[in-house]
Amino acid sequence: MDEIAITAPDTAAFVPRDEFGAKLAFTITRAQQWLLDRQHPEGYWQAALEANGEMNAEFIIFSRFMGLEADVSLEAKLKKHLLDIQQPDGSWRLFPGGEGHLSTTIEAYFALKLLGMRAGDEPMMESRRWVLAKGGIAQAGTLARFYLAAMNQVPWDSTPVLPVEITLLPAWFPVNMYELSSWARATLFALMVIQAQRPVVPVDWRQGVLELYVQPPHFTRFKLPRGARRFSLRNALLVTDKLLRWYDRHHQPKLRAHALRYAEQWLLEHQDTNGSWGGIQPPYLLSPMALKALGYRNEHPVIVKALAAARELMWDLGDSILYQPCVSPNWDTALAAKALLDSGMPGEHAALRDAGKWLVAHQIFKRGDWSIKRPQLPAAGWAFEFYNDWFPDVDDSAVILMVLAHVTADEQTKHRFAIQTGSNWVLGMQSKDGGFAAFDPDNNSRWLNYVPFADVEASTDPACADLTGRVLEMMGEVGYTAEHPAARRAIAWLRRDQKSDGSWWGRWGVCYIYGTFSALSGLRAIGVSISEPWIQRAVQWLKSVQNPDGGWGETCSADRDPALKGKGVSTASQTAWALIGLLAGEDQLSDSVMRGVEWLLNHQNEAGSWDETEFTGTGFPNHFYLRYYMYSHYFPLMALGRLRRRLAVGTAV
Repeated sequence: MDEIAITAPDTAAFVPRDEFGAKLAFTITRAQQWLLDRQHPEGYWQAALEANGEMNAEFIIFSRFMGLEADVSLEAKLKKHLLDIQQPDGSWRLFPGGEGHLSTTIEAYFALKLLGMRAGDEPMMESRRWVLAKGGIAQAGTLARFYLAAMNQVPWDSTPVLPVEITLLPAWFPVNMYELSSWARATLFALMVIQAQRPVVPVDWRQGVLELYVQPPHFTRFKLPRGARRFSLRNALLVTDKLLRWYDRHHQPKLRAHALRYAEQWLLEHQDTNGSWGGIQPPYLLSPMALKALGYRNEHPVIVKALAAARELMWDLGDSILYQPCVSPNWDTALAAKALLDSGMPGEHAALRDAGKWLVAHQIFKRGDWSIKRPQLPAAGWAFEFYNDWFPDVDDSAVILMVLAHVTADEQTKHRFAIQTGSNWVLGMQSKDGGFAAFDPDNNSRWLNYVPFADVEASTDPACADLTGRVLEMMGEVGYTAEHPAARRAIAWLRRDQKSDGSWWGRWGVCYIYGTFSALSGLRAIGVSISEPWIQRAVQWLKSVQNPDGGWGETCSADRDPALKGKGVSTASQTAWALIGLLAGEDQLSDSVMRGVEWLLNHQNEAGSWDETEFTGTGFPNHFYLRYYMYSHYFPLMALGRLRRRLAVGTAV
């Protein structure tokens, strides 16, 4: 069993009686208190989730498209955040330390002009020079083109063609909406409606971005991104855009009307209780834009709820506002509670009882989009957000189940039912290849990542090492063994997926450190022998990428360039991941572990947490990265807690 199954009535029992032990105990106690101080009265935790400047920019553009009354105070804070994260060269980037990103910069520039900045203002001049040097507005990405077209800044013909009739293709057809990832599906339903209607909101010329054209607009050709190699799948699939463009010009009006009615109904059905769609920023904003393009007025109840929901993604930083890609209360709550458990807090503690009760209350028993491929599987998962009934995910559900397995419940029957039904749902989401993905099983038609509209290369949701490892860890926590058929298949999948150097690539975290720690944690928890050579290769890889200062770090650029895997400035979250992986992969406390622990002990700040500005979460590899504001806290607390338990019991955890 993994160490989380071991609880202790008295935290002090874990403290080794020496100077190091005292420092360790002091660090853990302060970190625990930091978490307890931030728990909401209802029992959950929630911290900010940061992406890039597109988030603020697109909300500003959305507000103008929807015709919302200007809120001077709000706009000033949104503007300040954009200016705060602008780079000296005038660009906006996807993550700290990364290069400027063209689409993000174009959208940020346009948003600032909509808020009243002039082309002659210094930040705008710097930005414009950078954009023009990169090819200008004609090189903008897919989503940026849609926002710009809706505001009459680029022609609608510049967008890749997405005939709304595609939504009518049945689930058994090789190409259909349910072969796309959940996030792509929720976004594309809205984009297809918008493109079919081609709305245009006029903008005063002084707020437009004519100056971002290299050639005059009537001479500018908007080409779709090509593959790096001449003979590539993306280049071959560019022909589909030409075929679809021909169809779009000659579509059948009755069929188009039928498809629009179907897409409209899908959007209405998929609106969540709070008025949002899909739990993430793109459908949050694009869905009400699509309905407005169909004629819905702002006074319509659906739009009223949608506009209120759109404001829920704002995180007030005091003098500025960060517009988030989504909210993360279930994820934050599960990991915060797990950190408290791992660090020795007993499951009957009031904070953990409250967290467990809150998590049980948020279990989803509604059949979502995942049921298209698992029609017989009873619903019982959890989502990432407060409201996202259509798209629960395996990752959140697995961690929540680990917590519920060790938290004392006030309502035992309901608690046990949540664990039983939740575990059944998670295992039922196993893909045919044996691995686990986030939102849908068997969503691995990877060629869809190369179609013309998929410039972020994230149209599918295939199995990944971090999810597969997480489910194995969950299985170990709730009482399954390595002999269970689902465990055997998942273990075999991990063996096949392991890289030659021993590492695993992580889909939802940066990058190889994340995948490797998740896989090792799961393999240990389910009972795989750590003496196996393939397990020890992973251990040695983690040791090989430890920084001279004792910590671990990895740049987001490792997704694009494997030569950078395991390389980067030491961060609290990635150091903790490596430590958790090593503790899972070794019985002895190696020098690497102790140096990593010293790094964490020495870097705790005065408040009892750890400072981290780096982005260590992943949305779309290579294209979209995240900073979870609590990653730098609950993962170090987990790692230190596991170490203390190892020191106390004298055996592997």
